[in-house]
Amino acid sequence: MSEAVDHGITVTEIAAMDQSIAVSKETTAAFVGRALRGPLNTPLLVRNFGEFRRRFGDTWSRSSLGPAVKQFFEHGGQRLYIVRVANNARGAMICLPASGTAVVLRAIEPGSTEYIRAAVDYDAIDDDNLFNLTLQRVNPATGLVVDQELFKMVSCKEDAENFVGDALLTSTLAHLEHPYPAHRPEPTLKQGRRFESSYIDPTQPGTDGTELTDYDLIGSRKAHTGLFALENIESFDVLYLPPPGKSLDAGPTAILAAELYCRHRGAMLIVDPRAEWTNVEEAVNGVRKLGYASPNMLGYFPRVMIRSGADEPSRPAGGAIAGLLCKQDRTYGPWQDLDQQGMGLQRKLVPELVIDAPDRHMLNRVGLNVVATGPAGRARLIGSVTMGRGSEAHREFASLPVRRFCLQIINSIASAARWAVFESDDVTFVKRIRAQVLTYFYGLSDLGAFADQRFVVQCDAGVSHRTDGKKHGVTIFLVFHPIGSDYPISLTLHLTAAGCRVGSTVFAPSIDGAPEATPV
Repeated sequence: MSEAVDHGITVTEIAAMDQSIAVSKETTAAFVGRALRGPLNTPLLVRNFGEFRRRFGDTWSRSSLGPAVKQFFEHGGQRLYIVRVANNARGAMICLPASGTAVVLRAIEPGSTEYIRAAVDYDAIDDDNLFNLTLQRVNPATGLVVDQELFKMVSCKEDAENFVGDALLTSTLAHLEHPYPAHRPEPTLKQGRRFESSYIDPTQPGTDGTELTDYDLIGSRKAHTGLFALENIESFDVLYLPPPGKSLDAGPTAILAAELYCRHRGAMLIVDPRAEWTNVEEAVNGVRKLGYASPNMLGYFPRVMIRSGADEPSRPAGGAIAGLLCKQDRTYGPWQDLDQQGMGLQRKLVPELVIDAPDRHMLNRVGLNVVATGPAGRARLIGSVTMGRGSEAHREFASLPVRRFCLQIINSIASAARWAVFESDDVTFVKRIRAQVLTYFYGLSDLGAFADQRFVVQCDAGVSHRTDGKKHGVTIFLVFHPIGSDYPISLTLHLTAAGCRVGSTVFAPSIDGAPEATPV
């Protein structure tokens, strides 16, 4: 029997040929952290806090994931992938008596609140090796059954075609553990009732494990665990790692690994200020010491507190900022500053420190946005900077709106134009893909995303004759002027079957002489 599930071929949906590119799609966030229950290393999409509570449990004093999710939805987020990770957590164990031996089942989802039970019967069975197994997940608070699986006529013989261990490979509730039973389990009948089944409760409860380490958050690319579990979803726009413990920040190892992954996936990483940063000088020196310098990172300072909660400790606002980014994209577009009307934090959240204008400029220069009280007494994120600090080829990527807008353009074109990788190289093909991108740019221009309607779109499929499938592809060259940028941006997108690689072009043509774009 195989001990692992082979998921087989991974299928990726490709947008239809010549399909228009959406100019405004809902921004998707992803959080990686610790929860009371739920599947491990499996990204699940939740659309409100109620869904999170049903699948992953309520807020928990030993984890900051729940409060971060609550902040996200309270501040306008609508699509959020949750990846639950754990450190030495264990699932509940059930032992079903089997004539002196036992069928030992272990809950797939570890945790102290994951409650499963099992029942065995012989209904409609006349073979001494076969039995029916019923598994249930029960809400421990209400006693209601929330999930059930039935495995009919399974065998206790390991070499049998219908071996129970193989059947349970498809289960989301439990798996069979060694040693395997020598006999089939005995029926679980209610006392004194010959034909009515009862359920066996866990012999050993599940455990929640210990506080997460950086390596639990990072996981394994090969095994698709930790943040690499996000390989199983097509795209996301914002990544956040809530502090892994009550008094423990995500370490620089996890942050740097997450930044590399965001760079690979074309996403922004939200970075919380460390708890030991109690003033501006410590924050500035801390950023420089950690060496954070990436346009794919969004940092801020200070943390926030509950208004009138004098005894409450400060807390990170990363979940709230992720929600505000989603709300901003839906309301104003990613090319606008985050400091807009209606984009403040909830009134109950106030900055831990009051920071004056000179210190704000100092924090912005090192790549930290400032949480400061704005109009109507609501805190806002001021600065609209990334942590790139001008370190990239495009110094404009130090601007948060410019960087996020470029990522949106790259991801949208790479997804919608993937069909072009499999087309033959001819004049018609080049015109079609250029028309598709120009139509997209014209739609963005109508929304006010560009400083003017002059942009360059060139398409070259000259490498498509190569026999190496990974090299077969399309090159799309772009020059455009975002509304928030002092200068035009030039990008080169190399689309192949293996993905999209982005480069910049040093000798980019000027758009000063380019004609005004017209509808295609």
